[in-house]
Amino acid sequence: MTIIMTGSSGLLGTALARALRGEGRRVLSLVRRPPRDPDEARWDPRTGALDPEVLRNAEAVIHLAGAGIGDRRWSDAYKAELRASRVTGTRTLARALGELGDDRPGVLLSASAIGFYGDTGDRAVDESAPRGTGFLADLVRDWEAEARVPGMRVVLLRSGIVLARGGGTLGKMLPIFRAGAGAPLGTGRQYFSWIGLPDWVGAVRFLLGPQAAGTEGPVNLTAPEPVTNAAFTKALGRALHRPTLPIPVPAFGLRLALGELADEGVLISQRIRPGVLTELGYPFLHPSVGPALEAVLA
Repeated sequence: MTIIMTGSSGLLGTALARALRGEGRRVLSLVRRPPRDPDEARWDPRTGALDPEVLRNAEAVIHLAGAGIGDRRWSDAYKAELRASRVTGTRTLARALGELGDDRPGVLLSASAIGFYGDTGDRAVDESAPRGTGFLADLVRDWEAEARVPGMRVVLLRSGIVLARGGGTLGKMLPIFRAGAGAPLGTGRQYFSWIGLPDWVGAVRFLLGPQAAGTEGPVNLTAPEPVTNAAFTKALGRALHRPTLPIPVPAFGLRLALGELADEGVLISQRIRPGVLTELGYPFLHPSVGPALEAVLA
């Protein structure tokens, strides 16, 4: 059976597609450029162009496409890009799936983010928590709303910070920490909800399997042991065998450098629990941050 995937060339999509193909599944990537081989098909999420026949009778659709939240400073133009790449692309995909009737795939796994919850402070929350406030909370609300396909099982992958040496948040931190200049950010007391790349891939594969056959709605893709920024800083220093600085990077400096992204992407406290995955019995490979960092950095 075929699995359709958007965003297959990104950090998460590349790792997931490799794992699925290793199981013997065919992964058909939706791409915006002309297809280069039979395992690619063209779509244009901006204009709404997607032939529903490409999706007919697939086993599942995994939708990961979207501009990187932390890739650039949040100018008004880039915030519009973040929104368009998620809301418009998801709308295009959902519309095509809705045209297939009984021949549509069995499930849509659509990317989302724990930004939905806003700042939770020290309070641990799971999927039952209400939406928070802020740009990301509003963006996730609208993004998820577009993923509704009548009569189809839809799982919303609310991912935390995915730890991977090849990119993402950790990839940006590694040169600083390897130079011995790693330090807590702001107060360092804000919670950091993370998941190792092997567990992120494993959880998505788990949600495709029979163990999760009736699961719908939001699923937090986070490890069961979120940590404070200060604790993460120490754990990363230990994993790299490098010292970390005791003096934190002040919040005003982060705001000066990053603008709005500092408050919602760095200084925010999100203590998120993977309630659904825990209830389903997903066996986390690395529930604790130290072993997770050692595994992804090996």
